[in-house]
Amino acid sequence: MSILKGKRRFYLISTMLMGAAAPVGAGIAYAQEAADDTGLTEIVVTAERRAESSQKVPLAIQSISGETLAKTGYTSVTDLQYTMPGVQYDPTQGAAFQIRGVGSTSFDFSNAKSVSVVVDDVVMDGQRANGLTGLVDIERVDVLMGPQGTLFGKNATSGVIAVTTGKPKIGDTSAKASASFGEHEERILNGTVNIPLGPIAALRVSGFDQAFDGFGRNVTLNRKVGSQHEYGGRAKLYLEPSDSFNLMLSGDYAYHWDSSVRTPVSGQPAAVTAILKELGVFPGPESADTADSSFGQITTEEWGTSLRLNAKLGDLDLTSITAYRRTRYDNATPASLVPVDRYAYIPFNNGYLDTEKVSQEVHLASPTGGFVEWLVGGFYNDLRARQVQLQWGTLGTPLYTNGVPARTLFALTGAIGVNANASRFDAQNETMAAFGQLKFNISDRLSLTLGGRYTHDNNSQGLDFITVDPVPIAGYTPIFVGSSAAPAIDYGKVSGNNFSYRIAPQFQVTDNVMLYASYSTGYKPAGIAFVGNKYAPYRDETVKAWEAGIKSEWFGRRLRVNLDIFRSDFKDFQATILTKIPDGNGGLLDATVIGNAGGLRTQGVEGNVAVQPVRGLTLSGALSYTDAKFTDYVYNATTDYTGSRLTNSPKWSGTAAIDYETAFDSGFGVRAHADYAYRSEYWTVVGQPAYSNVPSYGLVNTRLTFALPSKKVEFGVYARNLFDTYFSTGWQNYGALGLLHYTSPNARRTVGGFVNVSF
Repeated sequence: MSILKGKRRFYLISTMLMGAAAPVGAGIAYAQEAADDTGLTEIVVTAERRAESSQKVPLAIQSISGETLAKTGYTSVTDLQYTMPGVQYDPTQGAAFQIRGVGSTSFDFSNAKSVSVVVDDVVMDGQRANGLTGLVDIERVDVLMGPQGTLFGKNATSGVIAVTTGKPKIGDTSAKASASFGEHEERILNGTVNIPLGPIAALRVSGFDQAFDGFGRNVTLNRKVGSQHEYGGRAKLYLEPSDSFNLMLSGDYAYHWDSSVRTPVSGQPAAVTAILKELGVFPGPESADTADSSFGQITTEEWGTSLRLNAKLGDLDLTSITAYRRTRYDNATPASLVPVDRYAYIPFNNGYLDTEKVSQEVHLASPTGGFVEWLVGGFYNDLRARQVQLQWGTLGTPLYTNGVPARTLFALTGAIGVNANASRFDAQNETMAAFGQLKFNISDRLSLTLGGRYTHDNNSQGLDFITVDPVPIAGYTPIFVGSSAAPAIDYGKVSGNNFSYRIAPQFQVTDNVMLYASYSTGYKPAGIAFVGNKYAPYRDETVKAWEAGIKSEWFGRRLRVNLDIFRSDFKDFQATILTKIPDGNGGLLDATVIGNAGGLRTQGVEGNVAVQPVRGLTLSGALSYTDAKFTDYVYNATTDYTGSRLTNSPKWSGTAAIDYETAFDSGFGVRAHADYAYRSEYWTVVGQPAYSNVPSYGLVNTRLTFALPSKKVEFGVYARNLFDTYFSTGWQNYGALGLLHYTSPNARRTVGGFVNVSF
């Protein structure tokens, strides 16, 4: 049956990709909107802090335009993983991106991200946040693969996801809006307006509101599980009083709410499994239901402002970027699975995280075209985080017996002998850096790029125990019993210095064919962690990376073919470790904490192709092979993960896409689009492929757009995950509750319609 289903799916996909008149196409990674008669649209990036063709940059880059991204139907920055091979997002263990299999997945607040999300040149490094919610008014997204630090303010050992949003336009009065409505009560509303403010200024404002219902349910509370609602906006004020000076003042706000919680898969106690089945919840790899007495939900608020100044100093370009950001992240994710008057585990699991950061970046660049091109810069970043975490549980006995609440609760976030029931973490990550790059144009064909970065980091964290009023949370005042002894050391600080560098020769074989190679190093600072109330600092992480590739365009830029090979060797990689901590009841709990793996290697091949065989038709595809393994990972001399593949790292991932566009003599136009994203199997818990395996899967999205002759109104239909392909986003072994997992809203088919207007 599964073979027939696979054949049918292959046939349908093949038919879509081969039918020239069929409603297919999409601009997945590297794929751009249909080009004109001059060939494929040029991809302009600022990967080296200068606007230049992506084909001229000696670095593997995946790019997607805002228009192309809109065609996919995805709504969140985390969905970028389905548009770019080699990019993955892990929603568990701290929530972070991975590139080429490598990324940070840790709850520790002093841990820096391996992949930096940079929005309009501002690093979004707040814990449990990505700095961008709602993909409205996006100009483009560029993913820079491998270590980045010699040109970007924040060092990144795996890569950078650089998002550029729409810029105000002087003298232009315009507005555009879009509304989509689909199954599962999905709505996606967004709009952008550009207002000129005299001859030297303009204001651009955008906003969005999007929501959908989940496909799981809490049978006890009769509520949907996995629902989501987001809204927010962005405003930019641009002033250009002269040709030699301009400034941009930006502000943004975003709100996110979801009811995505862990649901049971297997391994629950027999009594819990019996209760679940009695209530109509059947644990399994595709189950999205729960029967918990409490409703799990997460809310996030992000807001910030930035000021960007650009000035011409003779032939030199001076840029200053000042930013301030705040994040509030609240989670209430109970873990009992069934009504708490029959069984309870951790019925109260709440966290309240606030982050605040300021940053300053400045760089000075020479003009281009000379024998030497250079850029120098400095960066300062101060990120502070405070979280209050409480976990109160019975660890297996009912919370209520005959309507009477349990007199005693185990405070897993408390300490033995301390009159407190919650943990409070205070962390500060401070970075100061100087960076620069030299490019020697040895001849018209040959150039050599040398980059360097010196970084000084101060990371600190403290752990206190406090008392949170239990009445608003639990409804009564129990006696709390701590789980572990108070730490002998409750505050720590680590400092580090590092010099990273990059060497990248490139040779322009012809005007449209370029060969390049690069060797670069990267660094992440050491940090502080508290494991089961024990002080557990970890070492800094370094990487050495090699890359070589070819970028080429052929037949009057109607065919683009790029290929690269890469390898990165990490030392003291900051990895997650599955360990056990006391539960306060004489037993042990599984906990995922951060520590150092001695060695890690990721290597592979990446390629992409785009072709415009005839006017209005663009085909594209990208494929990535990644072999990411631990080369040295022994924990406690009893567990050896050496040779294990990295989590959330499929060996194969790829995309395929087609865009077709035509217009009739009447002015009526039609655009057709489809995309396919594939990833091979992977697992989500280190060293545990048996129970955390995610089978291979592929997703197909389609969109058919009709444009009225005025070109000001468009309408159409869309289908996301056309073949209703299910997949899970994460698995966790949660102590006595057994194997749990998360589900993704993209793991179901959603069909709907939309209308776009502009004037």
